[in-house]
Amino acid sequence: MRNWKYVIAAAAIGLAAFLLYRTLSRYSLDQLIAAVTAVPVPRLLGAAGFAAASYLSLTFFDYLALHYVKRPLPYPKAALASFTALSLGHNIGLAALSSGAVRYRFYNRWGLKTGEVAKVIVFCGITVGLGLLVLGGAALLLRSGLAVEITGLTKPAVVALGLGCLALPALYLILSAYLRKPLRIRRWTLEMPPLRLAIGQVMIGSINFAFVAACLHQALAAVADVAYLGVASVYVIANATALVSHVPGGLGVIESVVMYLLPQKDLIGPLLVFRFVYFLAPLGLGSLLFAVTELFYRRRSSACEASAGMEAKA
Repeated sequence: MRNWKYVIAAAAIGLAAFLLYRTLSRYSLDQLIAAVTAVPVPRLLGAAGFAAASYLSLTFFDYLALHYVKRPLPYPKAALASFTALSLGHNIGLAALSSGAVRYRFYNRWGLKTGEVAKVIVFCGITVGLGLLVLGGAALLLRSGLAVEITGLTKPAVVALGLGCLALPALYLILSAYLRKPLRIRRWTLEMPPLRLAIGQVMIGSINFAFVAACLHQALAAVADVAYLGVASVYVIANATALVSHVPGGLGVIESVVMYLLPQKDLIGPLLVFRFVYFLAPLGLGSLLFAVTELFYRRRSSACEASAGMEAKA
């Protein structure tokens, strides 16, 4: 059984390396260099900074989730598991399963049971949904004209959809404040978190997606004067579509939806920059961290077994 764990770990690292190669192999080296160098350095640094801020925000998804299951861990451990899981999961696709498998590798060795890890994954998934709803609702209401153009819906429908998006997080907070029994939805049950954790979910989920949209905005601003809320509304639509389609890293989905915003612009440079700083650079770093931690814990396990064997002989 232990050998299978190493096989799974090796497969995850190999898949991450393949995804990195597959994405970059679509472009020639000259294209990649030209695309990146065409983006002004301040915009490139801005995009990278907002990407880093997003991943920093994501670490608090896990930190809050561990408090939700009453198995809090030191922040560095939560941050390591979160960044490694999400840097891989964002690119592999089926994020709940892919990032969930990586989370299980970390949290199981740190003492969490399978059911507790599952609750952590669900809690983080809900935080993602809450963040999308808040940012999406705000963007739909503040840039309803653009949303009408993109979706083809009438303005009253867009406004109603925006209000509905904001109403769901509000309902979640109300349930967290007053519902003491587990919430039952058909065969599913959900134990509502304390209000302070629910508020944390809404806040950190919204902040995360605001940073991601800011990262994309910095990249697109290199070729056109676009409003942040316009980019945010387009990104929410693109991200929701990518989540439904389970396309790895939203590959092609984000690019297609962004074309609605700037149909006459050459977007290869900005979109490559966005994909590199938000998906590929974290993928490379996350793969390295995963490999190093697997090697570290494997050696420590072997050392413990050797020590136990020596004590048994003595």
